[in-house]
Amino acid sequence: MFDDPNFSHVWASASEALTSLEIGYIPMTMLLELLTVAMESQRCMHHVKEPVFFPSLQKLCLTVDFITDHLIGSLSTALPSLTHLDLQDAPIIEPTTSSDLTNAGLQQINPNGKLKHISLMRSQEFLFTSFRRVNDLGILLMAEKCSSLESVCLGGFSRVTDTGFRAIIHSCSGLHKLRVSHGSQFTDLVFHDIIATSLCLTHVSLRWCNLLTDVGIERLSFNKDLNVLDLRDCRSLGDEAVRSLSCLPKLQILFLDGSDISDQALKYLGLGTCPLASLSLRGCRKLTNDCIPLLFAGSVKQSLQVLDLSRIPGITDDGIMLLARSRTPIIELRMRENPKIGDAAVMALASMLVDGGTHGSSLQLLDLYDCGAITPLAIRWFKKPYFPRLRWLGVTGSLNRVMVDALVRSRPFLHMACRGEELGTFNWDRSSDWYRHDDDDLDELEQWILNGEPVSDTETITEE
Repeated sequence: MFDDPNFSHVWASASEALTSLEIGYIPMTMLLELLTVAMESQRCMHHVKEPVFFPSLQKLCLTVDFITDHLIGSLSTALPSLTHLDLQDAPIIEPTTSSDLTNAGLQQINPNGKLKHISLMRSQEFLFTSFRRVNDLGILLMAEKCSSLESVCLGGFSRVTDTGFRAIIHSCSGLHKLRVSHGSQFTDLVFHDIIATSLCLTHVSLRWCNLLTDVGIERLSFNKDLNVLDLRDCRSLGDEAVRSLSCLPKLQILFLDGSDISDQALKYLGLGTCPLASLSLRGCRKLTNDCIPLLFAGSVKQSLQVLDLSRIPGITDDGIMLLARSRTPIIELRMRENPKIGDAAVMALASMLVDGGTHGSSLQLLDLYDCGAITPLAIRWFKKPYFPRLRWLGVTGSLNRVMVDALVRSRPFLHMACRGEELGTFNWDRSSDWYRHDDDDLDELEQWILNGEPVSDTETITEE
């Protein structure tokens, strides 16, 4: 934040070739000042230098105080070449009529017809609120003016019903990516006649849509090009939803966190044909150890690289031993906040042999934060040569501070997380090559080999 009244001119040195801009957070007053200067510069024939918000800008990502009608109108006027608009707000107080988005504001979007991606998200970080002044009419009017959209993200539109969401699906024939969060009135009817459209959805995220059931997912599965599907916190989904997804020929990333699935759902996936690379089952409380051999009974064993088994009380050391025996080349494994995961699970993973590798060779990320049965004994199993490719390790910081610090010193390539932070990041619409690693990004084992160092631990952690 700048106190100088000429803040907008600070950006005068920005490159004229700038086409994409992302600002983590900018106060509304400062943003509107920039837009005002941009609009004035368009009317002026002899301005010396355009500000950063000049007409060539195509992609804009901002976090603001409030998304308002005035903001939408100003952006639409000042940025005639915009193709990607990504706005998010996180109100700390309930917005008033003048500081909120309404149906009128949505009508001002895309006046030049160039918009391909629109994202309007209201975060619940500080206050449980939504765009209460937008209903189906506003979405219908927006869909009519934005028929060329390829990607739509809407979060916090609590008054929008199936009518509004269906308008987007039926109006935007080129839609590939759809994201809806906190869709409190989003039901199966949205996908009732989706087979009658020409849609080829590849990325779909439907978080916190609790009225969505197995029937809706069965209809959605008519899109055979689905590659990424995020159904986190859709608590009405069960085994039949997974059954309909298990044969999708291109499905690689699937999130089922907090759903009502049982071990039977994992059997469907195990016997299915989808080439899953990433599967998240966090908080699926009905699952037991029996789901592990069911999941790895078929072709998924060859493709799965990322697995999240966090917050599942029924998963114990026995289940992780079954996973280790499957010899599946898992790259990322999360098991945080499982009360029955302990040292035996760590030993099993450390001893796991993958074809052509060494002990525990495939794991690059392992999250054991707040696992109830982990003791300092488990830390010893992270010494060399075990887990040679491990880059990220999550443990409880108070487990044994001395041993954890010694492990950090002995393995400089290992990033330790001890405060409960999530390891790594995930973007809902990452492409299928998300898990590929650059050839020059050597893992720890390869670095030791190149340097001619023996793969052994000359430092005894417990002695330190």
